[in-house]
Amino acid sequence: MNSNPNSEFQIPNSTLELLDFTLRLADDAVIMGHRLGEWCGHGPVLEQDIALTNTALDHLGRARSLYQYAADQVNRLPVDEKKKLFTSVAFQNLVSSGASVDEDDLACLRDCWDFRNVLLVEQPNNDWAYTIARSFFYDAFNYFFFTELVKSKNETLSSIAEKSLKEVTYHLRWSSEWVVRLGDGTDESHARILTAINDLWMYTGELFTMNETDKVMFQQGIAPDLDQIKTSWLASVRSVFSEATLTIPTGTWMQHGGKEGTHSEHLGYILADMQFMQRAYPEMEW
Repeated sequence: MNSNPNSEFQIPNSTLELLDFTLRLADDAVIMGHRLGEWCGHGPVLEQDIALTNTALDHLGRARSLYQYAADQVNRLPVDEKKKLFTSVAFQNLVSSGASVDEDDLACLRDCWDFRNVLLVEQPNNDWAYTIARSFFYDAFNYFFFTELVKSKNETLSSIAEKSLKEVTYHLRWSSEWVVRLGDGTDESHARILTAINDLWMYTGELFTMNETDKVMFQQGIAPDLDQIKTSWLASVRSVFSEATLTIPTGTWMQHGGKEGTHSEHLGYILADMQFMQRAYPEMEW
């Protein structure tokens, strides 16, 4: 696992929970978008290749809006506070130069342990069934999460949620149909989606883990109640699984750590690919 080597650089639990919360949503979206984008040109049929590529772009578009909002929050901080946010030398140099932070800087100049995405979204594609299972778990969560986030007292997050909800609704419909198609299909398709579900189930619990940031944001009326969302999510999963002739795994042990910056080795490979151009050619514009 990749963990934060210097805890003093963790975002402090004071007035910066909103930044932590915003970055997590952005990180979830950008990493999921990158994973789905890996299917571009490799989908099983052209129609699904295009559908998945468009879904990846939806995630990246949401990530951009959230990173823009996060960058605004960062730029309002004193320089000394900015330097405490992330360990990345590239980010430290940017702050020391006096330049403003933008959306690309937050996506491309932070190191692995600075990311706050849940572990589920960074898991590899493996095969079509794994991609469908991961998408379905995440899409179902997003649907209920953004439905509630629309009610947030934070107008910016509420606006982003409202815009995202139409896309998320389509994502859930698409991945749900594929779960049914694979689960209630051939013996091989059933076995593959069942294997993917069983392997990925242990990453779903983190979606509903209330860390300190979640608790503060909920208390302030900014973030939804994850316990309530979990109830709706489980009901949705059971309904789709029933139609797909699948059963929910019985395991209760769950992986966690992504929200605090502890990740699997898979995230390192994603960032090496995603950040190469910006790291190799600083301040490059395209």
